[in-house]
Amino acid sequence: MLTHVVTYAPEEPVHDAAIEDINKEAFGPGRFARAAYRIREGGPHDRTLSFVALNGEHVVGSVRLTPIRIGATSALLLGPLAVRPAWKNQGIGAALMRASMEAARVAGHHLVILVGDEPYYAPFGFRQISGHQIEMPAPVDPTRFLSCELTPRALEDVQGRVRHAASSQD
Repeated sequence: MLTHVVTYAPEEPVHDAAIEDINKEAFGPGRFARAAYRIREGGPHDRTLSFVALNGEHVVGSVRLTPIRIGATSALLLGPLAVRPAWKNQGIGAALMRASMEAARVAGHHLVILVGDEPYYAPFGFRQISGHQIEMPAPVDPTRFLSCELTPRALEDVQGRVRHAASSQD
């Protein structure tokens, strides 16, 4: 029997299979065609900035941050953020967000982007990216293209194609 005690911890390789199951459950096979997934294919996410929600040893939620470049600017791509359906609406996603964003801030990162629902992500500091020349590797709904400046004016003058930081392409 599962209790509703949830703890949060940095992601470790032992969590990978459970995280994949959660993402499959939350986003289905269509996730592979999304612009953000194409970026994530370019290399690994940063485990020190990625967190899991645990009930005992069972992973019930996950958030990942991936190092990216936008033109010449270093940044992070948030996602996927997913919580198992039976564990939704208990604040787990919000707690994962707070943990990852604080870890990014403490590590000295300046900018985080994502594709998601602004009403959900706005309390964490995310706003629509408008008036910037930032290009994703596939079309995204501009109302869902969001950024959070971890330092003032981090988005100022940022332009270019978004790619994984390990990618040599511009």
